[in-house]
Amino acid sequence: MFKALYLSSLFLAIIFCGCNATSEKIIYKDVLNTSKNWVVEQQPKGTSTFKNNTLEVIDAKGCTIWFKNKLEGNIKIEYDITIINEGGSYDRVSDMNCFWMANDPNNLDAFFEDSKNRMGLFPNYHHLKLYYVGYGGHHNTKTRFRRYNGNINRPLLAEHDLSDKKFMITANKKMHITIIVKNNSTSYARDGKIIYKVIDLEPYKKGYFGFRTVNNHMLIEDFKVIQL
Repeated sequence: MFKALYLSSLFLAIIFCGCNATSEKIIYKDVLNTSKNWVVEQQPKGTSTFKNNTLEVIDAKGCTIWFKNKLEGNIKIEYDITIINEGGSYDRVSDMNCFWMANDPNNLDAFFEDSKNRMGLFPNYHHLKLYYVGYGGHHNTKTRFRRYNGNINRPLLAEHDLSDKKFMITANKKMHITIIVKNNSTSYARDGKIIYKVIDLEPYKKGYFGFRTVNNHMLIEDFKVIQL
């Protein structure tokens, strides 16, 4: 009797674990050997190079690199990133930033038509609707979350304006970033530790993801998007 109950419980546990295992599905995975899935908007003197399973960004005056595929629904975005500080011309430890669920109110059905006008210059993105984390901005003294509302003012809540050193960039160290959009919330985590979890009563449920930086040198690896 005991053995039968044990086997029955074990069978149910296997079914339960199997259901959990299949609840997440990788829908995009890019080893970053080519730019075919990306749109680079970058100011002069900067470079973005896709090779050896890595995206290397050496930036002078501003850069946004958009993933071409529009994302929608409950998703998780993951990637590894290293900010380089080895004495290079643009090896500044700052601005490990990103946009997600981005849309252009002026070009609702043609987001990339405005690429030539944006060209990586930061103020040219202020009119968008999106979520943004500026990680280690202002020379690695500020980490901020903003919800761009399409009105250029980019509101910032006091609790989203962080200056503790534990929320700043560690140079020359590979960091794992996880961004989740689920129902009416979004979160941003570094190395498994949640930095922001924000409840949004009017959530952005679809849009584009982009790496964002200015005047630094960084390596990006293992980009993937998972449907939750």
